[in-house]
Amino acid sequence: MFKKVLIPTDGSPLAVQSATAGIAFAKSVGAQVVALHVTQPFAATIGFDGMAAAYAITDESYEKAAAEQAAEYLRTVLDKAAAEGVIAESCSVSNFNVADGVVQAAQENHCDLIFIGSHGRSGLSRLLLGSVTAKVLSLSTVAVLVYRVQDAKG
Repeated sequence: MFKKVLIPTDGSPLAVQSATAGIAFAKSVGAQVVALHVTQPFAATIGFDGMAAAYAITDESYEKAAAEQAAEYLRTVLDKAAAEGVIAESCSVSNFNVADGVVQAAQENHCDLIFIGSHGRSGLSRLLLGSVTAKVLSLSTVAVLVYRVQDAKG
């Protein structure tokens, strides 16, 4: 049924947990994987309390660091897929809105499923932190499978 599964990652332990489950799912249905990391453009950091100015970050150094970080996160997912015998490729995009980046990458890579983790926050913490997963659910035109990740605490 599913042939190409998009697995977004931000490199966090919970994202790695979700990616591991996504790879297992892809293997079980005989699908390929597209590992995705979405970075926000340099301009997004400028308005954040002057972070860029305070740390004397240039757009070139930011882009280089972001690309290196993305490669590291994506390599983790690609290595896990290879260990499971799942065909995988990686994709890194830049977008001011992470959810938009995920949905756009799914379309551009012809994925028929987005396998994404969720912390399962509710109430005030969800309101304050937002939810990329909820935004992906509302924006996506392809199927979305939400995997409930387990915090290390519980």
